[in-house]
Parts: sequence; C-alpha cells; structure tokens
Amino acid sequence: MKRLWIVPFAAALLVGCSEEKPPQAVRPALYVVVQPERSEHLGRFAGNIEARYESTLGFRVPGRIVRRFYDVGAVVKQGDILANLDPTDQQNQLRAAQGDLAKVQAQLINAQANARRQQELFDRGVGAQAQLDTAQADLKTTAASMQQAVAAVNQAQDQLSYCNLRADHDAVITDWKAEAGQVVSIGEEVVTLARPEIKEAVIDLPGPLAEALPKGIEFQVAGQLDPNVKTTARVREIAPQADSATRTRRTRLTLDQTPPAFRLGSSVSVTVSTPIAEHFELPVTALQDVDGKTRVWVIDTQTQSVSPQDVTVLSRDTRNALLSGGLKAGDKVVIAGVNSLTPGQKVRLDKESSQ
Repeated sequence: MKRLWIVPFAAALLVGCSEEKPPQAVRPALYVVVQPERSEHLGRFAGNIEARYESTLGFRVPGRIVRRFYDVGAVVKQGDILANLDPTDQQNQLRAAQGDLAKVQAQLINAQANARRQQELFDRGVGAQAQLDTAQADLKTTAASMQQAVAAVNQAQDQLSYCNLRADHDAVITDWKAEAGQVVSIGEEVVTLARPEIKEAVIDLPGPLAEALPKGIEFQVAGQLDPNVKTTARVREIAPQADSATRTRRTRLTLDQTPPAFRLGSSVSVTVSTPIAEHFELPVTALQDVDGKTRVWVIDTQTQSVSPQDVTVLSRDTRNALLSGGLKAGDKVVIAGVNSLTPGQKVRLDKESSQ
C-alpha cells in the first residue's frame, strides 16, 4: 500500500516542475536619449563686427596729399591730424590777403585823418559842407573795405588750416581711400573713422528670409575663431533694397552684450532660428505602428525594463522622424528591435547611440 501512495505523489511532483516557465532573457538595448527641439534652424551666416557709427572724412580744400600720419586700425583722438596737403597755394593766398589788409589799414588811417580835418575846418566856418560829406563818405567806404579785408585774411587762414585733416571725434581708422602724393578735390573721400564704443554684427541675408523674419527674432552670434565667445542679438536695421549682384540684404544686429573678443573687423558666425512647438527627432527605427497608432519603447532606468509610449508623428523620411507628445527630455528610447519587445521586458543598457 505504501508503494501505491508514493509513486503517484512523485509523479505529481514531476508534472508540476515541468509546468514552470523559464526566466525571460535580458536582452541588450540600443537607445538614444531624447533631447527636445524648441526652435527651427533657419540658417547660419558669416558676418563681421562693425561700429554702428562711421564717418568718412575729406579735405575741405583741393590739393596734393603730402603725408598720412596713421595706418588702418590706429586709435586716434579728437583733433589729431590724420593727413595733410601741400599748403603752398593756401599760404600764398594768406599772404595776398594780409597784404590787402595792410593796404586798406593805411587807407583807413588816411580817411580818418581827412575826415577829422574837414570837420575842424567846417566847425571854424572855413570849410565847405560838400567837402565834409565827401570825407565822411570816404571814411565809411574805407571802413567797410577794412572789414572785408579782415574777413579775407580769416578765410585764408581757415583755408590754410584745412590743409590738415583732423579727427572730429575719438575713433578707429578703418579705411584709407587715398594715398600720399595723390591729388584730391574738395570733399573727396579720404579716410573712414569708426566709433568703437558701440559695435554691432553685420550679415547679408537672402532676400526672402530677410522679408519673412518674425518680429523680435533672436540671433546667436559666436566668434569664428573661438565659438565659445558668443552672445545674442536682434535686428536693428535691414537694408530696404537687395544687392543687385547677390540679391541679399544687408542686416545690422544690435548685440545684447559685447565680449572683448568682438573687436572691430572680427569675423563671426550668426545663427538664425525661430521658436516653434516642442518636438523630438528620433530614428525611424524607433517607431512601431500598432492598430493605427505609433509608439516608441521607453526604458525605465530604475527597473531596467521597457514600456510602450504613444507619440504623434509630425513628419518622417527614410532616416528620421519628428515627433510630439508622450516624451520628455532625458527619456531613453529604444531604437533597434522594437518589434520584438514586450511591456515590462528587462533590458541591458549596453550602448547609447549618438544622435
């Protein structure tokens, strides 16, 4: 009887053990870390740092340039002589004006003495009224000629001083348009001065992009030699007409900050982007279409398991897809073998894909 009880019990134990499920295998997971995009990249353009205020100076008299005292890039102070002309002609004009003045001064002395004599004779009753009137008229005419001669001397002195081209404000020389020995006319452009205290970035934007820029759009400005030197900027001025050759429009940007490395003439890289609704970009291999819905598999780093998450596909191509909803920054999403995953499946985070 004992054998009849023992054998069935042992058989039952064997049957029970055979029905236990084997443990689920932990599979490696290739994944990416989700990074949201909140702006749309519109382009990157090369530009320069320029002064907001520039002035181009020229001589106020014609002549031949004798000397230039500074080179491009020199810092000058208000009143500094930048260049000068041969002053021979102006010196001769000044001498002539001074000679005319001396002549008129002598005539004025003579006219004053004559008018005084005629007045004395008239007062004693021995002089004629007509002679007194003539003497007084000559005195007034000579006095007027004296004023004219003084003005001519002052003008000649000014003309001589104009042979020196002076800086009208503290500035940096950015360009010379004439060389020593060159003959220039009145007002011809000779030198360009820039005020260094206010700087801005200058770029050339394609016409359609310049016209479509949203109001208040922010630009990212970084140094080309050192991209870590950067700041933000906003549009100050867009040229009303496009360049006839390139069809671009000169755009000037006001810098929110001016790093010391942004010197006049420095090359910068300007990035244009516009705010958009938050979205994510993932490889199309991360998507799984089930029952008309699209989902991705998110890894729970605490439990080392995966779970499905529904997402909305904004657009996709053969390589990448733009998604919205369901994800947040820092989520780890599986990008390979998603069709063989099951909810709660254990995974091993062996490798992270760079995206």
